[in-house]
Amino acid sequence: MRSVDGRRCPADPKDCPFCAIVAGEAPATVVREWSDALAIRPRSGGVNEEHVLVLPRVHVEDAGNDPETTAAVMRRAAELMAEHAAANLITSKGEPATQSVFHLHVHVVPRADGDGLPLPWTPQHATRARNLNGDQQ
Repeated sequence: MRSVDGRRCPADPKDCPFCAIVAGEAPATVVREWSDALAIRPRSGGVNEEHVLVLPRVHVEDAGNDPETTAAVMRRAAELMAEHAAANLITSKGEPATQSVFHLHVHVVPRADGDGLPLPWTPQHATRARNLNGDQQ
């Protein structure tokens, strides 16, 4: 069992928040549906208005757990990504990698020049961190 938003992630997939969305038992803004996956808006609103999550209709804990399902979800995410001039595909495996819901999901994050959204390995991240700390180097 793993932590999900301060709670324990259940071993029973019926108790998984994304499984509940797939089953129609929990609310979600669905933006695209396929036979094997759903694309939904993050409940938090995401990092921009076009940010979506692509998740499989079957319970898979993370991208390393089931390569076939992961490939199908990535294919669906790529379809959405193709609609944007620039975007990031992001997924995580495990709490140290920032996974917070233990049901495979891929973030499709459309990007634009000057959008101010830093990733931890980009120069924008270092600049933003300096600015937040009051360093004007």
